[in-house]
Amino acid sequence: MSGTTTAAAGLRRRAAGAGANRWVVLVVLCVSLLLVALDATVLHVAVPAVTEDLKPGAIALLWIVDVYPLVCASLLILFGTLGDRVGRRRILLLGYALFGVASALAAAASSAEVLILARALLGVGGAMIMPATLSILRQVFPDRRERALAIGVWSAVAAVGAAVGPLLGGFLLEHFWWGSVFLVNIPLMLVSLPVGRLLLPESKGERNGPWDVVGALAAAAGLFGLVLGVKRLGGGEPAASPYTLVPLLLGVLLLVAFVRRQRRRPHPLVDLRMFARPAFSTAVGCIVLAMLALVGLELIAAQYLQLVLGLSPLQTGLRLLPLTIAAMAAGLAGARLLRRFGPRRTVCFGFCLTAVAVLMLTPMGGHDNTGLLLSGFVLLGFGLETTLFGAYESMLSEAPARQAGGAAAIGETSYQLGAGIGIALLGSVMNAAYAPGLTAVPGVPAPAAAAAGHSLGEAYEVAGRLGGPAGAALRRAAKDSFVHGLHVTLLVSVGLLLLGAAMALRLPRAMQCEPAPVELPAPRGAERARVSA
Repeated sequence: MSGTTTAAAGLRRRAAGAGANRWVVLVVLCVSLLLVALDATVLHVAVPAVTEDLKPGAIALLWIVDVYPLVCASLLILFGTLGDRVGRRRILLLGYALFGVASALAAAASSAEVLILARALLGVGGAMIMPATLSILRQVFPDRRERALAIGVWSAVAAVGAAVGPLLGGFLLEHFWWGSVFLVNIPLMLVSLPVGRLLLPESKGERNGPWDVVGALAAAAGLFGLVLGVKRLGGGEPAASPYTLVPLLLGVLLLVAFVRRQRRRPHPLVDLRMFARPAFSTAVGCIVLAMLALVGLELIAAQYLQLVLGLSPLQTGLRLLPLTIAAMAAGLAGARLLRRFGPRRTVCFGFCLTAVAVLMLTPMGGHDNTGLLLSGFVLLGFGLETTLFGAYESMLSEAPARQAGGAAAIGETSYQLGAGIGIALLGSVMNAAYAPGLTAVPGVPAPAAAAAGHSLGEAYEVAGRLGGPAGAALRRAAKDSFVHGLHVTLLVSVGLLLLGAAMALRLPRAMQCEPAPVELPAPRGAERARVSA
């Protein structure tokens, strides 16, 4: 009797401790997310400086920006499922270390090739970190109400990283060289490693059967080939080119083989039956469409503010700040919105509000309009974050807790895949609308016009070399063509957002809250008491 009472008291103390510690765990996970979100946006304001210093071509510049989400998206399933096997905290801490090393390499890069390699290693580190944060969060917050609040805080921190990234990058570029934007990761890593080791609980998923190494590699290679092919299309490569067609076909074939392999295996890496749930598959599609619109628009907006309006990097970061502050507000208010209106209306409202914001921004031209940009960016940030929050919460809640690693990997893969394809897709739309305006500028030779058609930054360089009336005419034509391309890109984004709003109608109308108890291992005293009984 005494042993049973002691064991029950110990179990109550452990439950109380878990209730207190899960919020500390959330803080540590948010710091992990901040590390990744900061690196995803800090480079945006540095693109013109990188272009001026390293002189990358159009394809190399796309690689510098896009290789991080490309590699990250390719490896999320691999590291997400590996974390289920060997421990999510272990993978998370290894990701911290790699992130720090890759950041130092990127800061010291002296060529476009070295910077691309460093950004690829950062993508590997991000693939280790991102699914671990979501899967641990899913495990330590089994109650949906608390989990919605936790995801809201988590998404608000992502917005903080997006806000601090351009602002910090602009500040550093005002005082240091462009490589300094990567050095900010190192102090965060030095703090996160010991703190994460001390405070984060180890978390593992199901370990039935062997880990499917072949399947993980097939998924990684398939995603890499798919996004690589799309990226080359975004860089202006012809669709019939073997360098574009071969990666696309191989990527699709490998992903089809991966799906068929997972369906046959008794213990698959990812339980694809989750996609049979309409709420899960719809939420994943909404994440992809939201990122298609967000990342490409942010990159183009940063170039517009600097190259068309002539703002400094720091001023650019300040102009983008309202967007991410509004996103922070949406993340913090998301749990209340979801409880009151349900997933369907919340996500649909987010998409529609974002589409309205993008339409508001279409009058942007060659002259500054502070009020228009401020109102448009605020609505854009609130709408997109509302969409992403509702979609993530629905996706994680639809997945069983025992499959948290696989669900988190799918969610983060869709996030990064959407980001990578968004840059390529909107970049290709931008290039297709921009380049024709430079083909017949008076006094500009054809080779110079062709070089200027690669990007606005390159057009300014060509105009500077030409000088005189021809250089001035090329500069004006390039600015006008960029603004025209921006308008076309915004209209395409509106179409994607309205498609997402229609897709969100398949989500559940109400938020089903069924509290699940925290699963705690029984103390050894309790086990002995049960045996003796």
